[in-house]
Amino acid sequence: MPQEYTTSGPSASSLSISSDPPRIVVIGAGSRGNAYARATCNSSNGKIVAVAEPVEVKRRLFGQKFIWGDENPREGQMFEDWKDFIRWEYDRREKALRGESVPRAADGVFVCTMDETHAEIVTALAPLGLHILCEKPLATTLDDCLDIYKTLLPGEGSTCPPAIFAVGHVLRYSPHNMLLRKLLLEDDVIGDIVSIEHTEPVSRWQTKSLMKRIHRGNWRKESRTAPSLLTKSCHDIDLLLWLLCSPSGESEEAPHLPSTVSSTGSLVYFRQASKPKLAGSATNCLSCPAESVCMYSAKKIYLNRLRNGVTGWPVKIVVPDIEDCIRDGGFQAAEDVLMSRLAEDYDQSTPRDERDGRPWFGRCVYEAGNDVCDDQFVTLTWEDDSRLHDDMGEKQVEPQCRRRNAKHASFHMVAFTERICERRSRVYGTKGEIEADSKTIRVYDFESASTDVYHPHLPGGGHGGGDDGLTRQFLLAVDAVKNRGSSVARAQRDHIGCTLEGIIRSHAMVFAAEDARRQNRIVDWREWWKTQVENRL
Repeated sequence: MPQEYTTSGPSASSLSISSDPPRIVVIGAGSRGNAYARATCNSSNGKIVAVAEPVEVKRRLFGQKFIWGDENPREGQMFEDWKDFIRWEYDRREKALRGESVPRAADGVFVCTMDETHAEIVTALAPLGLHILCEKPLATTLDDCLDIYKTLLPGEGSTCPPAIFAVGHVLRYSPHNMLLRKLLLEDDVIGDIVSIEHTEPVSRWQTKSLMKRIHRGNWRKESRTAPSLLTKSCHDIDLLLWLLCSPSGESEEAPHLPSTVSSTGSLVYFRQASKPKLAGSATNCLSCPAESVCMYSAKKIYLNRLRNGVTGWPVKIVVPDIEDCIRDGGFQAAEDVLMSRLAEDYDQSTPRDERDGRPWFGRCVYEAGNDVCDDQFVTLTWEDDSRLHDDMGEKQVEPQCRRRNAKHASFHMVAFTERICERRSRVYGTKGEIEADSKTIRVYDFESASTDVYHPHLPGGGHGGGDDGLTRQFLLAVDAVKNRGSSVARAQRDHIGCTLEGIIRSHAMVFAAEDARRQNRIVDWREWWKTQVENRL
């Protein structure tokens, strides 16, 4: 019988933050802004002190939930735009210098806006010296990523920003993946890693990622955002690099980086050529003759949920004030509002910026104009570290060279799955094999023919507890600098566990994979990094 192990959650001491906890401004009150704010309340005594959000109902509901409650917002708690917050903060500092009474300063910012806005916001925030947690991806182009890198560093030759900086690579911080890394790198349960298969099952039809995010939503066109490998799966690429490149423990050893990267993928199904004949020329679910037999019907995804009493996600994505609608007019009024939103459509006369610049939740998925991949593979290869072999070519086993052997990693992002973003991995080693499914980790040992099954703590929240984990670590890092005398570099290493260069490298690997996919070639990573990154810094 397999040996079973269950791990516990973080101890109370690991959550300890000072009595003057970090004070955080949230820019963007959408789903990710709410996720990080909720994690702040659940994982620490950190305080959300202000919100910047252009949509009035989102701004009001967020503030009532996390900041001012049943009272009216006070000065400095609510902004219609992130630029308003920055102007206000500069003014607040000038008033403080003149000795005037001003609201307390914030310590950090969560940037949770649309992906294509991150670069402008982060570079504008940098001179304020605030600690920043930016939702992934860092930016939608390599140029913008490099601009952020150069803006955050204090001067030529520096490698550490003057403030804590983290990006939403939340998979590093889930208890499941932290245990997986420990088993691989510290406990050596399967010996040297030979290869790894990792899959992100984006979701079946009724979930947010397939319909709301990619095919009808804000992420459906590369020209407006970025490739789906970046917007949806950049933290999966980061996870692979974290497991296979990064040294274990507090080692300052340079990472063992891949030698090549390649990728294949395309928009396989959600395009006009796949549209059922019964649908004819219909472009919206509400007027489509095939709606009742189409499993991608917007009515089935949103209206049926509302009729079953669901007022949160994904209904709330279409009608953010759905609960207000129910309170003020009842469920029928809410249903009418939802149906009117789903009925919104465009035609040839609709300006391109309007057509491409917003989601159309009732649009036919085969007529949505999306052009991002719904099925994609990425392959990374590593060569032996040169120090693994002596002058005669014999393999050495020096401690500093462990885990720096040749290996392969394959990543598969696929939209057509039963699982809902529940990643699964299989790791092959010289001494054993690991299966991981986001809930359990099964380790098979070749020599003893025995199996150990680990059940990591599942704390709830998004990404298997990764949302809470990243938020907690960011707040601990800010607290260490604010209240415990830590340097930024030390707090970044101890709590975030990733440097700014590491963040750039993970994103760069995605851009290299996209170059490989578009050009149908195998990319030499070292050469690509030198020409596309090093020579431009």
